[in-house]
Amino acid sequence: MSKNQQPKSKREFRDGVSQKPKTAPKSNKLNKKPVSGSPKRAPQREHETVESKKPRSQRGAARFEKPISEPKEYTQAPKQRASKAKKLVVRAPNQKIQERVADLKDRRTDLSRIEPERLQKVLSASGVGSRREMEEWINNGWVQVNGKVATLGEKVSPDDQVTVKGNQIKLKWADRLPRIILYYKQEGEIVSRDDPQGRVSIFDRLPQAASSRWVAIGRLDINTSGLLILTTSGELVQRFAHPSFEVEREYAVRVLGSLSPEQMKMLTEEGVMLEDGLAKVERIYEQGGEGVNKWYNVIIKEGRNREVRRIFESQGLTVSRLVRVGFGPIGLPNRLKRGQFYELNPAEVANIVKWADMLLPGERRRRS
Repeated sequence: MSKNQQPKSKREFRDGVSQKPKTAPKSNKLNKKPVSGSPKRAPQREHETVESKKPRSQRGAARFEKPISEPKEYTQAPKQRASKAKKLVVRAPNQKIQERVADLKDRRTDLSRIEPERLQKVLSASGVGSRREMEEWINNGWVQVNGKVATLGEKVSPDDQVTVKGNQIKLKWADRLPRIILYYKQEGEIVSRDDPQGRVSIFDRLPQAASSRWVAIGRLDINTSGLLILTTSGELVQRFAHPSFEVEREYAVRVLGSLSPEQMKMLTEEGVMLEDGLAKVERIYEQGGEGVNKWYNVIIKEGRNREVRRIFESQGLTVSRLVRVGFGPIGLPNRLKRGQFYELNPAEVANIVKWADMLLPGERRRRS
């Protein structure tokens, strides 16, 4: 047998006879994958291409690092747009009140007569941040008074120089009347400036205070509407909201069902034990209703989270609507509509300041 007639090896036979048929399906397969591949495969192929460029020792580490970085991209939801609240326009007061308003606007307290106040309180009133946040900054050593690191509880006067994180702060002192606005909060709005979910905040709807910042006196949860008081005075916030002053809060409550006379008596006399302690109702009245829905007028002296709702839930009733209609000496104005605000004039603010046992600008406390 000649060399040309020798039997071919399996390799030669395979390469010479079946090379073309075998390469054709491979090329068809590769050409079809990008077109007919499912959407789920596309990101995996792209991910594998990027990973393949890295050293083999780093490929596994990247898989563990990826889940840590992913949440950062989705922690902050897009901020919802909110239209500005409309201001309630009222008729101009009489001549006597206008004269008093003009006098109160011109009054100033002599800064030399202002007594020293706690540093965190002054910084919060000056719009640097919340009082709790200022306490943390002082503990971290980020605040200096007259060139020295401040200590928590330290008091400052108008003559002191205060720097925060290297920046000098122009302290604002209560040498004039504070501002107060009443806002009819709607359901779906939150009482916070920082919300990871991007929900509508009341501060997005209210006008900005030029020389300070609005501080809400107490909060209302997202499903509660009604009267919300905001002011530029931290002292006034303390006088309204601190539990030691026991300022009354009045609510209109609609529930599915009704309370028996025995339940109403028990709520006012004995109270009910909730997860965070005993809750007691000062007064409760029936306000009518239609069908299975009944309205009640409830007055409490605390501002715990969802307290009114939890009180009714303890009696087997579900609150379907909750509206705050009064807070201390201030009631929800009849003409104020949902989403509107009204700013008290200086004469009305002066009445609130006197109710809170605070001094008006230029006044000095009498010695007893």
